[in-house]
Amino acid sequence: NVCFLGVCADEFSVLRSPQSVVFRDGSWPIPGERIPDVAALTMGFSVEDDLSWPGLGVGDLFHRPRATVLVTVKGVDKLALPAKGISYPIENAVPFSLDSVANAIHTLFSEETPVVLQLAPSEERVYMVGKANSVFEDLSVTLRQLRNRLFQDNSILSSLPLNSLSRNNEVDFLFLSELQVLHDIASLLSRHKHLAKDRSPDLYSLELAGLEEIGKRYGEDSQQFKDASQILVDSLQKFADEMFNLYGGNAVVEVVAVKAFNSPLTRKSRSILQSSQSEAETPYNLAYPYNYNYSVIFNIILWMMIGLALAVIVISYNLWNMDPGYDSIIYRMTNQKIRMD
Repeated sequence: NVCFLGVCADEFSVLRSPQSVVFRDGSWPIPGERIPDVAALTMGFSVEDDLSWPGLGVGDLFHRPRATVLVTVKGVDKLALPAKGISYPIENAVPFSLDSVANAIHTLFSEETPVVLQLAPSEERVYMVGKANSVFEDLSVTLRQLRNRLFQDNSILSSLPLNSLSRNNEVDFLFLSELQVLHDIASLLSRHKHLAKDRSPDLYSLELAGLEEIGKRYGEDSQQFKDASQILVDSLQKFADEMFNLYGGNAVVEVVAVKAFNSPLTRKSRSILQSSQSEAETPYNLAYPYNYNYSVIFNIILWMMIGLALAVIVISYNLWNMDPGYDSIIYRMTNQKIRMD
């Protein structure tokens, strides 16, 4: 995780993104602790400290993505992802979480209950808020549930080339379970496509550690590790394409490949399938709550004021240039009455 002569281990990759989000092609290192800020800025949220990273452009400020999907892969510093994506080296790969982005979504869109899903299958850690509870209520989240899910008829084992991997090995099973989670998330969301078309942005944060465990068990030069890496790349690209299409091409799908974090991540404990939408006071400098009705009311008031101002100007101009003896009916009737008298 240390940079030598401008070469950094670990990698931040953008698999899919809409035209409204601009990622510049270059090899600018991104600080590991600023990855959540990149996710926040792409969704149109403000951050506490300005991000002076040239990899992220301004983009279209009036069309923000409806979803951000961030997958963290532990145990490898680089994946052989397709060339059509954009990758950046990570400088100082410290643990991070998207809790600040989730808090921003909860605050700004609390009335619309957006989908927020944070999941780490290897640790059996899951956090669902809002509509995610109804969409992913059938999602396998514990290792026992995943074991039962893998041995069902419609699991990925029926279509996935295992090669040197074995479904009976515990380490291989963990890796395959994480791939099953990716498949099930896209499959369950496809049954609720209307949730991908609402106005509230959604957030998906997934942490995969199966490849790391395979590297520890068999070694990084083993055939199992090579096969698992290729299977993971194919599954990630398929998952990115499915999520991108489900959101109508208006989603950002990112992958963070980290060999090992420099320090452990300290997190607050969260209960599984937590449904509370209210959050306690947070140290983040969040704006006051508002929703999309704000822009509607603003436009109504703005154009009404402009229309009234134009009406006053036109009326005043006509009154100023009016000929009392010709244009005004009052003067014409008065003159006729004087003549009759």
